[in-house]
Amino acid sequence: MITRNEEGAIAKVVDDARSALPGCEVIVVDGSSDRTPEIAKEHGAQVFREPSGGPAPALLYALRASTRPIVVTVDADDTYPADIYPELVRRVREGDDVAGTNRLGRRPPKAMPLRNWVANVLFNVVASVHATRVLRDVHSGQRAYRREIIEHFDWDTTGRAFPVDLLLWPAVAGCRISEIDIPYRERIGETTLHRWIDGRETLRRLFRRVKPRIH
Repeated sequence: MITRNEEGAIAKVVDDARSALPGCEVIVVDGSSDRTPEIAKEHGAQVFREPSGGPAPALLYALRASTRPIVVTVDADDTYPADIYPELVRRVREGDDVAGTNRLGRRPPKAMPLRNWVANVLFNVVASVHATRVLRDVHSGQRAYRREIIEHFDWDTTGRAFPVDLLLWPAVAGCRISEIDIPYRERIGETTLHRWIDGRETLRRLFRRVKPRIH
């Protein structure tokens, strides 16, 4: 996970991950000015300083920081359920390249404003057209990846909205993907969402010609 001033949530998120996946390696790539990194270390996480360039390079750094065969991501604000981790890992072990979660459902969750929900649904429609397959949550922060998928692509880490490519590029390349419906919770702490900037970056990623760069 990547963190930016999540001292109110980080202990719970780390503890929940270690409880749901005994023996897992918890990695935090941090760019905080509060006590987030100290708290994460106290609860057993390995903490690395965020590289320059913003959230996209930080997330790619986090994805590559471990040598484990399966890498799971989650937002550090406690909005995602930890009890879904074992199912995500099981799916990758049994053949998925990416196992993701879907927060959206058929109506907006209580923790998501209507306008955000509508925007996310529209983003998924565009992504599905580009991928010629149904994609249900291109902005989910909770996914499991087969390590080879992370190393397979020459990812674009310019700008924001990097999780879009982390699902879209494998989908376009024909990788095996599944998504699981989950309950989405209210976050702990202040939001880091920049609605207009993130929306613009999402559209940039979705409307460009999708041709994943492969190593």
